[in-house]
Order: sequence, then structure tokens, then C-alpha cells
Amino acid sequence: MHTKLFIPGPTEVREEVLQAQTHPMIGHRSQAFSELFESVTETLRNLLQTRAEVLIFTSSATGVMEGAMRNLVNRRLLSTINGAFSQRWAQIARANGKEVDTIEVAWGKAVKPEMLAEKLQPGKYEAVLLTHNETSTGVMNPIAELAQVVREKSPDTLILVDAVSSLMGAPIDFDGWGLDVVLASTQKCFALPPGLTVTLVSERALKKAETVEHRGYYFDFLLQRRYYQERHQTPATPAISLLYALQYQLQRIQEETLERRYARHREMAEIARAWARKYFALFAEPGYESPTVTTITNTRGISVKDLNQALAQRGFTLSNGYGKLKEKTFRIGHMGDLTPGELRELLAAINDILNLEA
Repeated sequence: MHTKLFIPGPTEVREEVLQAQTHPMIGHRSQAFSELFESVTETLRNLLQTRAEVLIFTSSATGVMEGAMRNLVNRRLLSTINGAFSQRWAQIARANGKEVDTIEVAWGKAVKPEMLAEKLQPGKYEAVLLTHNETSTGVMNPIAELAQVVREKSPDTLILVDAVSSLMGAPIDFDGWGLDVVLASTQKCFALPPGLTVTLVSERALKKAETVEHRGYYFDFLLQRRYYQERHQTPATPAISLLYALQYQLQRIQEETLERRYARHREMAEIARAWARKYFALFAEPGYESPTVTTITNTRGISVKDLNQALAQRGFTLSNGYGKLKEKTFRIGHMGDLTPGELRELLAAINDILNLEA
């Protein structure tokens, strides 16, 4: 029996999207590949309404996070931390030899613009690391407002955004917000199997990369851009089958339209939040709840592990709390191609298992 995924990723992948991967194999130096790669890249640029360079890496987003450190930071940066995955990005920066100052808030809280305003000084930091949607806590940080503070207080500082669990599920105005890097894995709101990361890079970030030595090879933004501009190819062998699936999925997203896709995510989030408030409690700070994953405080002291085992018998799975929040919270992912009707089926199954009154 197939177990439908209501986890924050990998998310549920429709059968027809999986089937798109079965396209006959082609060579990555062929004209057919160049046409495929150009189609996917330009469709993404048009969908996201950006002038940014669109780079697609065969990698999880963690790899591109490391690449951003290698490409764009010589020495020092500021990292904002409000959960496990924003914490990981700071760890990646340190692992690459960068000096990292931090703004840390309690898990479940959002990073506020005034916190950045207090910390920033002109010329002190080469980059600021922001997390749009903290997947461990179900908190969405106010990226537009945070970016505005950076532009005002330290205009030369690059703004790097982890949008792993938000891109294609929530609006991101790369050009309007003045961002420099946005990266997202395709196994989240894109509703594809894992293996690709979509990366938007500003022209000023690429100019900065020209001044940084030892950028590495696999994640060299400039090399990736050159191969695309010259031949619509990649420096290393890409995941061709996943690119066919991405091409197919982008067609489906165009048919739905991004506006309706965002609205569907908001509707699912409202359903999940209303249920959580009725039977448990929301973990995220009010006003900053994620539209793609709801983190629920385990006020009833249930065994989340046992709940998931019972759900598996009915063809569903959700996520336990992440790290130190395990069993203290649980998470319902409602992103990608999932529908409000499917979410209601999950919640009805939980109600039945836990004997919650309707």
C-alpha cells in the first residue's frame, strides 16, 4: 500500500510526474539536452518573474548552501538562526572557514527586522543568511522586511535566502525585494523527487564571485553560468531524468498558475492551523505561521511515533518534531501538489485514531 506523504519533504509526487522520468536517456552534450535545459531554465525565470541568473544544480540544497559560502564570502557574514535548518547554514559557513556572527531567537519565533537593524553595520558583513521558511518550527520569516533593513543599513551586504520549503509554495519577489541568492530543493514545493536545487543569483552577487578565490568547481556559480550561456549545458553530468520531470511539472504549474498554487497552499495551511488550535496548539509565533508546513505543539502528550504507526496502516504519514522538538511537537507538511481534500482525509484519520471528537 502506498503511504501518502504529509511530511515537510520529500513530499508526495504524482504518478504522472514520476513517469516523466522514464523518457529515453539522452547525452548531456547533445542538442536535445541543450533544448531541455534551456526550456526548464527559461520557464523558471518567467514563472518567477525575475531577471536573475537561474542556475540548476544536481544536488540537495545543502550543497548549494556550501557553494554560496565558497562563491560569495571571503571572510565574514551574519547568520540569522531560529531553528534547526537556519542553524545548519551557519554551521556550513563555519565549516568553510568563514567568520560567523549570529542573531539567534528561540525556536518557534521569527527573526524581526529590528534585530537586524541593531546588528548591522556598513561594511562589516559580506553577506546575511536568511531562512524564509524554517522547516523545523513552521515559522515563516518576513524576508521582504528583513531584506529592506539590510539594503538600508548595509547596502553592500549580499542577501542570501534559504527558500528550500517555500519556493513555489509562497510568493518570493526576488527582484522587488532586492535579494542576491535564493535556493530551493525540488523535493519540497516543486513536488519532485529529490536531487535538484533551483538557485536564483543576482548580477551583483556574480560580480562579487569574480573577486573570490578558490570557489571550488562543482558549485562554481560563474562556471555554471558560463556553460549555460555558451551552450545551455552544465559543467558536470546532470540528473537528466529529473530535468524531464521538472520540465513536465513546470508545465503543470503553469496550467494551475502560481497565484492558484499559492492560494491552495494558504487554504491547506488554514485547515491545518484550525485543526491544531482545536485539538492541540500551534508552535509558531502568531502571525508568522508557515503556509507549507504546520508545526503542532503536543499538548496532549500523545506518542507521535505510535500515531504515525497507526497512520501508516491507513496509508498516511506525518513528521515527528525535529531534533530537540521530537515528541514535543509534530509536523504536517502540506506543500507541493497535495490538496485540501487530501489534508482533510489525514486529519479525519488522526481524529479517529486518537478518538478526538469532531
